[in-house]
Amino acid sequence: MSTFQDLGSMLLVRGADELDHAGGTLYVHLHRVAKRLTSLGASDTLALAGLAHAAYGTDGFPTHLFDWQTERSVLEAVIGPEAELLVYRYGSCDRESSWRDLAEHRTVTDRFTGTSEELTDDELRDFVDLTIVNELDVLDHAPDLDAKLRPHLQELVPRWQSLASQAVLADAKRVLEL
Repeated sequence: MSTFQDLGSMLLVRGADELDHAGGTLYVHLHRVAKRLTSLGASDTLALAGLAHAAYGTDGFPTHLFDWQTERSVLEAVIGPEAELLVYRYGSCDRESSWRDLAEHRTVTDRFTGTSEELTDDELRDFVDLTIVNELDVLDHAPDLDAKLRPHLQELVPRWQSLASQAVLADAKRVLEL
C-alpha cells in the first residue's frame, strides 16, 4: 500500500467518514483538499498534510481524530515528520492571532500551547497553500458560508500573495474573482 492509502485507511478507522463537513463528510473533504493540492503541483509531503490536515482538529473545526498530546507519533509513523509537523502547525494555529498579519510577522501562534513560531519561507508557503486550498474547498462546498467566507478570503488572499505558490494563488484569484 502507498502512504496515501495507509493514511486513508487510518482516517476511516478514526471515523472521518462519519463526521459531517462541508460537502459531505470530513473524509471526503480531506481527500478533496489533497487532490486539489496535488493538481496545483504540491509536493507529496504537502498533499499528505492536506489529507490529514484536520487530524488534531483546527481552530475552525474542533473535532479531532488524533490527540495532539499523545498521538503525534502515530500520525508521524504513517506520513513522516515533515508532513506531521505541517498537520500539527495547521491544526494548532490560532487563526485570530496568526492569519491577518502573517505576511508581516511570519509567525504562527499555537492555540494549544500559547507559544509562537516564526516560519521559514518554505514552511510559510506550505502552510499558506494548505490554508488557502482548505478554505477554497469549504467555500466550494458550503454555499451557506459564502456570504461570510468569500469576503474574508477576498481580504486575506491578497495579504498572503507573497507567501503562496503561484498555482495556489492563481486558483484562489480565479475562485474569488480577484
